Amino acid sequence: MKIQIRVERWPLAVPFRITGRTFTDLDVVVVTLRDGDLEGHGEAAGVYYQRETPASMTTQIETVREPVEAGLDREVLRRLLPAGGARNALDCALWDLEAKRASQPVWELASLAAPQPLLTTYTLGADVPASMARGAVGYGDARAMKLKLTGEATDAERVRAVRAARQDVWIGVDANQGFTRDSLERLLPTLIEARVGLIEQPFPVGREVDLEGLNSPIPIAADESVQGLGDVAGLVGRFDVLNIKLDKCGGLTEALAMVSEAHRLGFKIMVGNMVGTSLAMAPAFLVGQLCAVADLDGPLLLASDRSPGVTYEKGLIWCPQEVWGAPSASGPTVAGSVRQA
Repeated sequence: MKIQIRVERWPLAVPFRITGRTFTDLDVVVVTLRDGDLEGHGEAAGVYYQRETPASMTTQIETVREPVEAGLDREVLRRLLPAGGARNALDCALWDLEAKRASQPVWELASLAAPQPLLTTYTLGADVPASMARGAVGYGDARAMKLKLTGEATDAERVRAVRAARQDVWIGVDANQGFTRDSLERLLPTLIEARVGLIEQPFPVGREVDLEGLNSPIPIAADESVQGLGDVAGLVGRFDVLNIKLDKCGGLTEALAMVSEAHRLGFKIMVGNMVGTSLAMAPAFLVGQLCAVADLDGPLLLASDRSPGVTYEKGLIWCPQEVWGAPSASGPTVAGSVRQA
């Protein structure tokens, strides 16, 4: 078995703003594992707030090149690499290769039911209220939306503007750690009035204690506060929902373990993404089959995507098997600028 590492840059359709950061393009690492005529593929964007970059992920992958090419399995990989983008790309490539070796789709190998289309959120980056309202109208097919908020005074107007523009959709809001206890309590009446269904990561990591005693009728979701399996148990009693992302936790193998543990402890599960092409959405789509909320709109934020790719119609995401995890030969196409790692 041989590893190939490729770094790709995918421009975003428009700048995308969240708390403390604006994105204009996306760099991803694509791993290809070759075993004779068979290939397995995996993509990772990494976790920007953990300071992951294509260079750092590539370096991590190179540290395990020898055992991977010697045939290590996914459980050994979990012990050799920490959670994060590098392990995600390798783990997903191993699953994809295993599907081809076994002539079975990944969903069968993972003992999942045959996948079905999923309702997914369509994300609106933080902007002036009128622009966010126009974006909500532009996503005419959407049945669920996630609004990026920043803790600024204009957050209330952002929520009101989107709700006025789209009375028909489910709305969740995501602060990306941008709220304080006071700012959230001031905003909460507006969120309730606007029928918001989820508040994601309101406070900074390390300030989870601020959730204690918060009288919120709206469920609270952990994102940055839950990176991997080891974080799940410590969030009982503070969060209602856990947002699992493959780039955070280090791949489909860890994500499935997290789902099992989270359900055992009484959490609802959400699957999200760090933005990515269809190659990154495909394994997350399988996790989404087990989740209450899916946020898998990453390709919609890009100027272009791979082909074949996931499809979005009537607010649903569907991932054709040939995108990733198929029991027959397939591979990702490239539409961004590319350089070999």
